[in-house]
Amino acid sequence: MERIILFDGECNFCDFSVQFIIKRDPNGLFKFALLQSDIGKELLHKYNTPSNIDSLVLIEDKNCYFKSTAALRVCKNLKGAWKLPYFLLVIPKPLRDFFYEIIAKNRYKWFGTKESCMIPSSEDRNRFL
Repeated sequence: MERIILFDGECNFCDFSVQFIIKRDPNGLFKFALLQSDIGKELLHKYNTPSNIDSLVLIEDKNCYFKSTAALRVCKNLKGAWKLPYFLLVIPKPLRDFFYEIIAKNRYKWFGTKESCMIPSSEDRNRFL
């Protein structure tokens, strides 16, 4: 099963999130690509994503997920107690996305931006598209 996470390469919070996922995904289930990269743009186009998507996107087994649904589906595959938030999918999507969007809209202000994209370590480089 293919699992690709598209993330904002200019966002410190997004960078932290990718590092967090890598540490809790010892089997390397997830691959990563920048939303701003050619492959990221190609995948967004392939899955007919809304043009205003600028945060986490999960492509999993030929399906595309956004916002809180993407984040919670990622949790499902992490090791340890990080699987538990997946059960929050029972909360109606509009309510989940309301809280997700508060963080997404303020992530630059609260966590800052990066001048350049992260450079993955040599052992993680093969996980980036």
